[in-house]
Amino acid sequence: MHRKRRLALAIGAAIAPLLVVTLPVSPASAHGYVSAPPSRQAQCAAGTVECGAIKWEPQSVEGPKGLTSCSGGNSQFAELDDDSKGWQATPVGTSQTFNWRLTARHSTSTWQYFIGGKKIAEFDDGGAQPPETVSHTVNFGDITGRQKILAVWNIADTANTFYACIDVTIGG
Repeated sequence: MHRKRRLALAIGAAIAPLLVVTLPVSPASAHGYVSAPPSRQAQCAAGTVECGAIKWEPQSVEGPKGLTSCSGGNSQFAELDDDSKGWQATPVGTSQTFNWRLTARHSTSTWQYFIGGKKIAEFDDGGAQPPETVSHTVNFGDITGRQKILAVWNIADTANTFYACIDVTIGG
């Protein structure tokens, strides 16, 4: 009987590492991103632009508040900061509605939109929990041409923020 038990334990020990390698990996804790017009991470998820890990978790571009990078300072998603990667620019008018897709709905302080480091719009949620989709219409004023918009979702109850960059051609 002891011999059978040892054999079963030995087989189990040999199979366990194989199971760990072949089991599916669950995605990181999900949060949110701009789905339309397609942000850089949405373009990765759709296969419009060839990308690494962000393809599987476009909602995970999270970093400390106050950053200005598309990756949110996350080295795993640094390719989002590469302006030469071939991002598709969406033609838009003088104003555009941005749609966020939220997979974890955090209490929100503000939503902000920047072009060239200048804040062009801010929406204050006062700590409210948003629905699964959030839309904001942003007026670009006299800004035209190809632009990279940094969209920022500031969480009310943590030190973190979610970042998304959207490439657009305003007026065009």
